[in-house]
Amino acid sequence: MLLRQIEKFLRETGMPWTKFGRLAAHDPRFVEDLRNGRTPRPQTEARIVRFIATYRETNHA
Repeated sequence: MLLRQIEKFLRETGMPWTKFGRLAAHDPRFVEDLRNGRTPRPQTEARIVRFIATYRETNHA
């Protein structure tokens, strides 16, 4: 589930959820909306997964 991946990423990095939303989805409320039941489009979900993978590669290699 995408929200679990995001929550784990936020714990690992210490990144605020609003910053994650701005950087990954161009929406500072993205994580809050997911927590409240929002279902992202497949393209958005793929973009978020890519963001997490890229961030980990470039910042925590």
